[in-house]
Amino acid sequence: MSAPDANLHKDEVTGEMVSKSELKKRQKERQKAEQKAAKAAERAATAPAAAENKVDSAAAEAELDASQYYELRSRTINELRKTKSPDPYPHKFHVSQSIPSYVREWGADGKLADGQTLSDAKPITIAGRLHSLRSSSSKLRFYDVRADGAKVQVMAQAQNATSLGDFIAQHDLLRRGDIVGITGVPSRTKAGELSIYASSVQLLSPCLHQLPGREGLVDLETRYRKRYLDLIMNGSTRETFIARSKVVNYIRKYLDNLGFLEVETPMMSMIAGGATAKPFVTHHNDLKLDLFMRIAPELYLKELVVGGLDRVFEIGRVFRNEQIDMTHNPEFSICEFYMAYADMYDLMDMTESMISGMVKYLTGGTKVKFHPQGKGEGAKEYEIDFATPWKRFDMIEELEKQLNVKFPPGDTLHDENANKFLRELAEKHNVDCSEPKTNARLLDKLVGEFIENQCINPSFIVGHPQVMSPLAKYHRSRPGLCERFECFVATKEICNAYTELNDPFDQRDRFEEQVRQKEQGDDEAQGVDETFLNALEYGLPPTGGWGLGIDRLVMFLTDCANIKEVLLFPAMRPVVATSAEPVAPAVTATQASHDAKAE
Repeated sequence: MSAPDANLHKDEVTGEMVSKSELKKRQKERQKAEQKAAKAAERAATAPAAAENKVDSAAAEAELDASQYYELRSRTINELRKTKSPDPYPHKFHVSQSIPSYVREWGADGKLADGQTLSDAKPITIAGRLHSLRSSSSKLRFYDVRADGAKVQVMAQAQNATSLGDFIAQHDLLRRGDIVGITGVPSRTKAGELSIYASSVQLLSPCLHQLPGREGLVDLETRYRKRYLDLIMNGSTRETFIARSKVVNYIRKYLDNLGFLEVETPMMSMIAGGATAKPFVTHHNDLKLDLFMRIAPELYLKELVVGGLDRVFEIGRVFRNEQIDMTHNPEFSICEFYMAYADMYDLMDMTESMISGMVKYLTGGTKVKFHPQGKGEGAKEYEIDFATPWKRFDMIEELEKQLNVKFPPGDTLHDENANKFLRELAEKHNVDCSEPKTNARLLDKLVGEFIENQCINPSFIVGHPQVMSPLAKYHRSRPGLCERFECFVATKEICNAYTELNDPFDQRDRFEEQVRQKEQGDDEAQGVDETFLNALEYGLPPTGGWGLGIDRLVMFLTDCANIKEVLLFPAMRPVVATSAEPVAPAVTATQASHDAKAE
């Protein structure tokens, strides 16, 4: 038998005979493995204490004030931005199922038994915002994650991670408000709560600010100025704007089913027409021209009917330079439609049909509750019934009944004698009307005081004098009046409609009367629009025109007493970042306009 090779050495672990270099290599690898195992054992031994420290640290952070918390959290995230371990703002996270879909599918009765986890199921990925974090121990974490109006519990255990250290490092980064992505399988706790049993929770976008605590976000100023935070914290806000979207979609589908064509008309024009309101003024630098932001799309839409588009509508914004209060915002949403060969009576039927059908679609019935001064114990409450037919008030007849007087004939309600009569009537009944006290303004104030307050359920006011309605056609059987109706709900106007004036000679006379009212000081009166008059001279068919204030209707259907509640970004006074006091901007829009003109 041959002697062993003198160049070979025995590996004491395996008993093999190997070369000297191979033996050294194996010994080094084993030494590294032993060192790695020792470090892992040390981490495992110290992890519970470290986890407790982290939990205590998170609890301590919750006690910090807002600026301290922001500074600490920003420092942590900026460090992660440098190290990318992990990247706090990853480019992509694949979501295989939305949280509402997950809840619908896996929360269904009989889908998962209490205490059941589908360990062998294909992993699901969901994403959302952390709203609560609970730590049962260093090895077990619970989260409530919300997205798209739905919530699911996340249960994460260390045994599903690659190591305890990785588990702790991953979860100790997370804070309330963070956007996270979760990979896991469907599960239901023994208590019956639907969960996702997570193998991984990844930070997708950190929240640098403290979210409001258990009391939620209740300060109105903050809610209106920071709508994003309001939507994060208050599910009712989300539901309000979902309802608003449904209202708009319902109107659009209703008109679409009747063969209407949706169009878009200019937001700026050289004449502010189509409504009685004070406009905003802007400036076009290139044209060196002042323009008005539109107060209504009416005149453009009627020009389209002249052009042969017999049924047109527009849903969009209009701008009126008026007060900001509980029911007014300087910019608001309306729907206007124009229908050839229809009159105000057809439109009254359509209004009842559309809005009562909409209420049934949204609520399942015809009645809604509305609190005009806001919700709260003992607050005034209306029960509004949208069932048809709706009540109808004749304006002049109802005023005569309420005031126990006889009004002048309709065809004299525009003259000086009528003005004297209306001034005396307003003074006698303590009805305030600021200057200029035109016949139209005095009548409007009297109607507001003695008729509108009766309109709790949807009601129509008809029989307007022509002096109040420069774009409405004269009444076919009552001289001096016109074919117009206004629809009121809970004492507020939501809808206005006419049998449209299509006589260009009469329309010119009406415009000139508006100019006279403007010269008397009524800055809401309209001017003469020669382009529109020219269109009428080509022939406008008998037409019904209709306008709806979408914001106010949504207020009533969602029980919101303040219009700011139904506008995602309502008009607010400007504030300094460190103060709640209103301040003037550094450069006003007016000054910017003047500067542009000077150039």
